[in-house]
Amino acid sequence: MRKRLRSLVIVTFVVAFAAPAFGQMAAPAQGGSAAPAQAPQNLTLQEAEKIAIQNHPQIQAAASLATAAEEQVKQTRSVYYPTATGSITGVEAENNSRIAAGALNNPVIYDRYANGVSVSQLVTDFGRTHELVKSSSLHAQAQQENVVTTRADVLLNVDRAYFSVLKAQTLLRVAQETVSERQLVVDQVNAEYKSQLKSGLDLSFANVDLQQAQLSLIQAQNDVQASLAELSAALGYSDGRTFQLEEEAVPGEPPADLAGLIQQALRDRPELVGQRLDVGSAQSYATAERDLWLPTISAAGAAGLTPFHQDDALAPRYAAAGFNVNIPIFNGHLFGALRGEANAQERAQEQYLRDLQDRIVRDVRISWLNAKSAYQRLSVTRQLLEQAQKALDLAQARYKLGLSSIVELSQAQLNETQAEIANASAKYDYQTQIADLNYQIGAVR
Repeated sequence: MRKRLRSLVIVTFVVAFAAPAFGQMAAPAQGGSAAPAQAPQNLTLQEAEKIAIQNHPQIQAAASLATAAEEQVKQTRSVYYPTATGSITGVEAENNSRIAAGALNNPVIYDRYANGVSVSQLVTDFGRTHELVKSSSLHAQAQQENVVTTRADVLLNVDRAYFSVLKAQTLLRVAQETVSERQLVVDQVNAEYKSQLKSGLDLSFANVDLQQAQLSLIQAQNDVQASLAELSAALGYSDGRTFQLEEEAVPGEPPADLAGLIQQALRDRPELVGQRLDVGSAQSYATAERDLWLPTISAAGAAGLTPFHQDDALAPRYAAAGFNVNIPIFNGHLFGALRGEANAQERAQEQYLRDLQDRIVRDVRISWLNAKSAYQRLSVTRQLLEQAQKALDLAQARYKLGLSSIVELSQAQLNETQAEIANASAKYDYQTQIADLNYQIGAVR
């Protein structure tokens, strides 16, 4: 009896505590509710650029490469400092042992235990190390400019993606309004058709226009999601996010002085500055390879103790100092080949610089022309929209009075929709072109 009562209490306890948990686990399956949608993140263009600078992996990778280049400068400069090595040696050898093979000499091996320090210092290599340090230092500066270049590339992509999202959202609103307006026309024509005031042809034309608007709406919805994905990637996010973007003021007319913009680009573009530094680095490295034929002079010293040794062969301590001069004579044309390679690399870097200058001049000119054209389209598309809206109002009035066909109304609706799209596109296209022009002249950093 007690066992049954104990079992009943245990079962009741388990059911009481397990039921709520089971209900929580089963609730989503029964109700079919999805995870709550992510709230859009409010974002301005300046905030987007700040997020990209802090978060984008390309900028972080470029900064790491710049740090690695700075460490290479320290590696090259280390030759200026002395090298000290501590040694501890213990030997037990057979009597009268000598190293007889593997070398020209055969030194005696003595039983001993000793410890000491060896120090060596380069006195001069007649400028070769100086040129190597200069070359690595210029390369490190070029890597720093590469960080600036990478940051400018990322910021340009952010600006483009930002305005692309605004453009796509505006076109989506245009598509939604178009669907609503054409649905209203269909409803009106359908009512008049039922009253035998309009023909079936009018109703068919109205339905075709509505379906075309619905197709445009589907494409506009897809474009919004695609542009949001581009913006998320430009900000350095691996997952797709939604944003509520703030509108940016439309900039003024592009500068009229093209020659001044080109000069500014040739002076300020970070990749051009970095390429000039790489040319200087290649020149210094070529000079260093030429100096391989010069001798090197170094000093060396050693001192230590031998507390355990053969009394008749070794002293209880030792010390020595001297110098060494190495003079290259012949090494199978190695130094000549190294110098030839360095000279060829120098010429290649100079040609890269020339090509980059030509491309920058071309890109500035094209970007300036595109910005001017986009600015001119602003007023034209605005006027086009005004005229298209007037034409649509007139076509609607004529159609209601029975003075025109549904074809005229459909064409007026199409013209008005296209004018709205062109007007919205012109605004964001101009903002994008100004961002591109600022990038081309080196103003984006």
